[in-house]
Amino acid sequence: MTDAPAPTPNAERLAEEILTRMLSALEILTIEVGARRGLYEALAAHGPMTPRELSSSAGIHARYAREWLEQQAVAGILTVSGPATSAPDDDYGRRFSLPAEHRRVLLDRDDPCYMAAGPQFIASIATTLPEVLEAFGTGGGVPYERYGEGTREGIAGLNRPMFQPEMLRSWVAALPDVHRRLTDGSGARVLDLGCGLGWSTIALAHAFPRARLTGIDLDAASVEQARRNAAGAGLGDRIAFVNTDAAGAGLDGAVDLVTVFEALHDMADPIGALTSVRRLLTPSGAVLVADEQVSEDFTAPGPDLDRLNYAFSVLHCLPATRAEGAKVEAGTVLRPATVRAYADEAGYGSTEVLPVAHDLWRFYRLSP
Repeated sequence: MTDAPAPTPNAERLAEEILTRMLSALEILTIEVGARRGLYEALAAHGPMTPRELSSSAGIHARYAREWLEQQAVAGILTVSGPATSAPDDDYGRRFSLPAEHRRVLLDRDDPCYMAAGPQFIASIATTLPEVLEAFGTGGGVPYERYGEGTREGIAGLNRPMFQPEMLRSWVAALPDVHRRLTDGSGARVLDLGCGLGWSTIALAHAFPRARLTGIDLDAASVEQARRNAAGAGLGDRIAFVNTDAAGAGLDGAVDLVTVFEALHDMADPIGALTSVRRLLTPSGAVLVADEQVSEDFTAPGPDLDRLNYAFSVLHCLPATRAEGAKVEAGTVLRPATVRAYADEAGYGSTEVLPVAHDLWRFYRLSP
């Protein structure tokens, strides 16, 4: 089978595509408005609402309420009933509803379909564009903390639905020997590198109640929030969170499992981090890496998942990594050959791509 030929360059087609992407970008920001102002919550709590009712309930101006409700209905996010005309007297008489299925996407943070954190992430990236432009000229970077709460919460919110105990158990089950140790043995130890706000670590603690867990992240604000999240989940006494660089963490003690969920590509020194944790692994221990399921080779034009990850890389992952004085600059598009090269240089005996089905991530086992 030969690859399909790339489409012939066409100005009109590209112009139409850019217009379509402008529409998508603008509508993404209107979703962020609804999420940040609590408008979806108000609609879910009170049922069909007129603009003035939403204005009163959510504490926003009635004219803005009307415009946002109409835009969301035109976009197919809300349903609408009431006058179909556009006479001034009728504009505030329509009633707008948030369908139950759309509540799953916009409000239920643990639902597999939840996506409201995505617009939050995109909006936070947009605020740093002037600094990214400067970095393009200087070769510098944009520190992770400059992307702000929107990025921390956005990344965590997008990943949180996947970090459910049953899901974590199924991923670790792809490492049967490690799974048995965490399930049957007491005192098993797990390190969760790049834990962010701690949802992966918390899910691991629920999935393996006999294990002792430590979450590690370089971002201090994320670690503080992770501690609060663990305390809120009643797990503050079982999980320790450490604000440190995994490549030079100075950790000690034997470890049965190290997890790295969508974080290896963000590390300024991934080989150093993998080397550091390899020295802690028990003889039967392993590192479980989950990172982007991009194409194994560069292709242009590329599939949507490659396009998505390259865009994140240009605007966020590469600038944030360069701000840390990166020894390696993978970017978000982390291919299997690169993971294997990292593992080989870090001294691992084998690297295996695991048969774990996932729409976004590819899973690896690294064994000492």
